[in-house]
Amino acid sequence: MEIGWTDLAGGAPASPGAWTDLAGDSSAALATGAELVARWSEPHRRYHTLDHLAAVLAAADRLAEAAADPAAVRLAAWFHDAVYDGRPGWDEERSAQLAQARLPRCGVPPARVAEVARLVRLTAAHDRVAPGDANGEVLSDADLAVLGSPSREAYDAYAARIRQEYAHVPDEPFRAGRAAVLERLLAAPRLYRTRAAYELWEERARANMRAELAALGAGRP
Repeated sequence: MEIGWTDLAGGAPASPGAWTDLAGDSSAALATGAELVARWSEPHRRYHTLDHLAAVLAAADRLAEAAADPAAVRLAAWFHDAVYDGRPGWDEERSAQLAQARLPRCGVPPARVAEVARLVRLTAAHDRVAPGDANGEVLSDADLAVLGSPSREAYDAYAARIRQEYAHVPDEPFRAGRAAVLERLLAAPRLYRTRAAYELWEERARANMRAELAALGAGRP
């Protein structure tokens, strides 16, 4: 699935997450949509690209029935890595601030703007999603859907793109940091909070992450 100007106009292949379906087709909305597509297309990105955005929107669509406000979840997907400099926490905060600055100009109601910003901030650490936070659960599960890639080849390609985005980090610190992330995720009682996501991806995701963790350990000197 690819995202571009056809999706700003609302319709396949990204509908119902197409930008104008969510934000309208005012000049401000179209300008914001074009800005978001440009941001997701930045040349330094390897994993956090338009392909990732499309995948998160597609996963959010599959899980939409579990959300309290599916439109807020989809808007948060559009913004959740809109600012991406490879600085965890900082990127999510700046992305949330971008949503707060742009969405009011598009006519999005203040309560939904606040919810979108809250959801974007949650993606900094998926284990901060509180039980019963329906929107947070759907966005978190959609963002983590890649972990449940159905084949090792697909998962390994994802892991390789993550490594490329951190090419500036030497191998040993990267292995240690990546292993810590995987171990924290694996320690959670369940990766996916929504029932549908758990049934779709939990078992495969744990197998994929364990395999990557073993490979990281094997690569240590």
